[in-house]
Amino acid sequence: MERIKLSFPADTPPLSVIAALSISSSPVTIDSSSSASTTVPTFLFSDGRKLSGTSVLLRYIARSSPSLPNFYGHNPFESSQIDEWIDYASVFSSGSEFENACTRVDNYLQSGTFLVGCSLSIADVAVWSALSGSGPRWESLRKSKKYQNLVRWFNSISLEYAEPLKKVAAYTVKKGSGKPVAAASSKSKDQQVSDVNDKGKPEVDLPGAEMGKVKLRFAPEPSGYLHIGHAKAALLNKYFAERYQGEVIVRFDDTNPAKESNEFVDNLVKDIGTLGIKYERVTYTSDYFPELMSMAEKLMREGKAYVDDTPREQMQKERMDGIDSKCRNHSVEENLKLWKEMIEGSERGLQCCVRGKLDMQDPNKAMRDPVYYRCNPMPHHRIGNKYKIYPTYDFACPFVDSIEGITHALRSSEYHDRNAQYYKVLEDMGLRRVEIYEFSRLNLVFTLLSKRKLLWFVQQGLVGGWDDPRFPTVQGIVRRGLKIEALIQFILEQGASKNLNLMEWDKLWSINKKIIDPVCPRHTAVIEEGRVLLTLTDGPDEPFVRLIPKHKKFEGAGEKATTFTKRIWIEGADASVISVGEEVTLMDWGNAIVKEITKDEEGRVTALSGVLNLQGSVKTTKLKLTWLPETNELVKLTLTDFDYLITKKKLEEDDEVATFVNPYTKKETLALGDANMRSLKCGDVIQLERKGYYRCDVPYAKSSKPIVLFSIPDGRQHQPLSAK
Repeated sequence: MERIKLSFPADTPPLSVIAALSISSSPVTIDSSSSASTTVPTFLFSDGRKLSGTSVLLRYIARSSPSLPNFYGHNPFESSQIDEWIDYASVFSSGSEFENACTRVDNYLQSGTFLVGCSLSIADVAVWSALSGSGPRWESLRKSKKYQNLVRWFNSISLEYAEPLKKVAAYTVKKGSGKPVAAASSKSKDQQVSDVNDKGKPEVDLPGAEMGKVKLRFAPEPSGYLHIGHAKAALLNKYFAERYQGEVIVRFDDTNPAKESNEFVDNLVKDIGTLGIKYERVTYTSDYFPELMSMAEKLMREGKAYVDDTPREQMQKERMDGIDSKCRNHSVEENLKLWKEMIEGSERGLQCCVRGKLDMQDPNKAMRDPVYYRCNPMPHHRIGNKYKIYPTYDFACPFVDSIEGITHALRSSEYHDRNAQYYKVLEDMGLRRVEIYEFSRLNLVFTLLSKRKLLWFVQQGLVGGWDDPRFPTVQGIVRRGLKIEALIQFILEQGASKNLNLMEWDKLWSINKKIIDPVCPRHTAVIEEGRVLLTLTDGPDEPFVRLIPKHKKFEGAGEKATTFTKRIWIEGADASVISVGEEVTLMDWGNAIVKEITKDEEGRVTALSGVLNLQGSVKTTKLKLTWLPETNELVKLTLTDFDYLITKKKLEEDDEVATFVNPYTKKETLALGDANMRSLKCGDVIQLERKGYYRCDVPYAKSSKPIVLFSIPDGRQHQPLSAK
C-alpha cells in the first residue's frame, strides 16, 4: 500500500484537510515534525511525489475516499459547486468579511441540510473548519440567535462527526499564541476541545481498549420493540465503536421461543436503523446452538455442570438458603443420561435443567449454581421444532461474546451482581475473557420499560400496539413527534454514567422543541365546539387571498395562502373574555374593535361584530386572536393529547401493573384548520398558533375524514389530562 504523509507549517495547520482525513478514515499520516521547510500543506508520497495546497489536498481526499462516495459530489455539477464553496471558505479568515460570510451561508442554508447535494461533502468540511478555526469570534456568534440556520448546520456536523473532529480541535490555534494546541493529554488541554464536540459525550474510557481493535455488540432479545432504554445501550455501543475506530455487531439473543417472534426481529432491525446505528453484521444466538450444546456437555464431563430435576420452587429456596441440590454430585454418566432425555424432550427430560457447579455458599446469589439449560418444547421462530432445549442468557451470552471476538460487553448496572458469574462461566468454559463495561439503566418517571409489562398493555387493548404514542418504544415516541436527533442528544448527554437516576421527560421534550421550533411551519386551528363568528362590518365584501410565510424566521418553511373575509371564526374561549369596545389583534391581519356581543340565555357568547382598525398598534392590545375565514375550504381536525399510562412515578418489579393504570390517557378534540393543511404528510411536524406543536399522524384524505394531529410536549411542566 502506498504511504502518504501530510506535512504543514506548525503555526498554520490545515484544519479542513485534517478534518477531511479524519471523517473519511484516510490512512494518511499527519506529521508536522518535519515541517520546517514546508510553507503550504503538502502530501508526501512514499515514491517521492508531492501534492501541495489545501484545496488540492481536499479534492484528492474526496476523490480517493471509498467510505464516502459522494464526498466530492455525485455528478460534475455538484463537484463544481463544491469547488466554489472550497474557494469561498477562505473569506472567513478576513476580519471585515467574516459576518457577511456568515450571513450568506446562513441564508443559503435556510432550505438545505448540506451545502451541496444531500450528503456531507468537502464543501461542508471546508466551511465548518473555517468557522471552527476562527475561535472566540464564531463561538460568541453561535451563542446569539443571529445565524440560526448556520448554527444548526454547524452543530449537526459537530454532533454527527464528534469523534473524528476532535483531531481538528487538537490543532486549533490559540488566539494570539501562534502555536497549535497539542493533542489532548491533560485536563487543562482537554478544555481546548470544542464544546459541541464534547457536549453530551461519555467522559470515560473503555478499560483496556485499543484503537482499531474494539469490537462491541448490541444484543436485544426479540421479545418486544426497541424502547428508549435499549436505545441508550445501542447508542453507547455506537459511540464507543466510533471513538475507538472499532465495530458493532447486532446479535439477537433468541433463546426463549415462548416470547420471541419474527415480528419483533423485523421491528428491532427497523428501529436500530432509525437510530442510525451502523453495524457490521447481524447474528443470532441460535446460530450457535450446536456449539452451546457441545459446551454444556463438555462442562458436565469435566464436573463443572450437572443435570438437576429439583422442582423450581424448591430449587429457588435452596439457592436462597445456600443448600446443595441432591443432584449436585451426580456421576458424569447420570448427568449425560438425563441430558439425553432433555434433548429428546421426553417426560423425564421436561423435569430437568442443567446447572453450573459454581459455589452454593457464595454471598453473591448469582454464583449459586445458575441454570444453564432448560427444556422448552415450543417451536423457535427461526428454526422451528429442531430443539427441545434452550440455553439461558447467563450461559449463552458469555460464550457467544467470546466466540464472536467481542472485546467489551456493555451492560446496564442492574446486571452488576451477575458480572462475577459471567467471568466464572467464561473461565470454566476455557474461553477468552471479555471485559464488561457497566452503565446506568435509563429510568423515566411514570414510564414502563419492562417488555413484559408493556406486552400486558398491548394484550389488554389499552394501547393501539407497540408503536402507540404513549409507549416509550422508539416507534412510539417518534410517532408522538420526537426527533431522533433529540433522543440521541438526550442519551449522550447522560454519557456512560453509572449513577441511577429517575429522569423527567421534560428535558427530552425541551431538547426536541429546540430542534423543531426554528423550522416547523405555523398553521391555524379553531376548536369546533363553542366557536364564534366575528362579523367585521367594514371587512372585505369579496374574499381575497394573500400569501404569507409559514414561519416568519425560516423562509424554507414556505408560504401559505390565507383567505381574508368579512366573517371569521374565533375560539369560544377567546370570545368569552372580550368586552364591548375592546380592541383586539387578529393575527396576520391587524387590529379590530369589537362593537357588539350577542349571548344566549346561559350567558354564552354566540356572535360578535366589530370593525377593522388596521392602523392600530399590536403592542397596545391584550388579546392576540387566532382566526379562520368562514369558507368551505376549512379542514376537519382531530387534536389528540396523551398522558402517562401509569399513575405511579416509579413502578417496582413486584408491583401489579393493573393497580396503577391511568384511566384517562388520551383526549381527542375536534377542530377546524386552515386549508393549507390539506398538503400535510404523515410525520410532518407543525405548530398550531397559540396551541403548541403537533405531528400529523393521519393526513388529509377527504373532507369528511379529519386530519389527525398528535400533540408534541414542549418541555413545560406536565399537566395531567382530565375527563372534562
